[in-house]
Amino acid sequence: METTEQTCTAFQGMRKIASGTRVEVALALKRAGDTGEAILVFDDATGKQVEFDLRGSDAEVAARLDTSEPRKPGRPRLGVTAREVTLLPRQWDWLSSQPGGASVTLRKLVDAARNENGGRERKRQAQAAADSFMMAMAGNQPHYEEAARALYAGNVQRFTDLTEGWPEDVRDHVRGLSEPAFGWED
Repeated sequence: METTEQTCTAFQGMRKIASGTRVEVALALKRAGDTGEAILVFDDATGKQVEFDLRGSDAEVAARLDTSEPRKPGRPRLGVTAREVTLLPRQWDWLSSQPGGASVTLRKLVDAARNENGGRERKRQAQAAADSFMMAMAGNQPHYEEAARALYAGNVQRFTDLTEGWPEDVRDHVRGLSEPAFGWED
């Protein structure tokens, strides 16, 4: 199972003020103090706004944001969830004749389908994240609607041209979020 640390980016007005893990950004905001100007924080995977409870010590803030479970003695949980699957008798017969049985075969089939569609899914997620961030931060910028259309059309040159006049930090962040949508990720 893939696990990557969630990252986010904070903006004060149109200026990026912090980027990193949720804990890093929250602690940076806590240290920055209240300037009276609104700060918006965006999840880098979804482009949606997130909020942090900055009350208490740094350790308390970090503890609230730490979603990992402490390691317990014994065999690690695999995250398996039992659910009902409805198949025809011939499909159950085929599954039960496979090496490892029905569960192993179904997991392999699901993983193969996910891998096959992985590029399309990454593209769709990148488009949604960039669009969500753009709507919040660049919705009033010139050419916003045309840039959104170019994003979904996969027209990287038009998207780049239309976002060129946007505030630098916003422009650079939306371009970074959109990289997988255009196939120029690392």
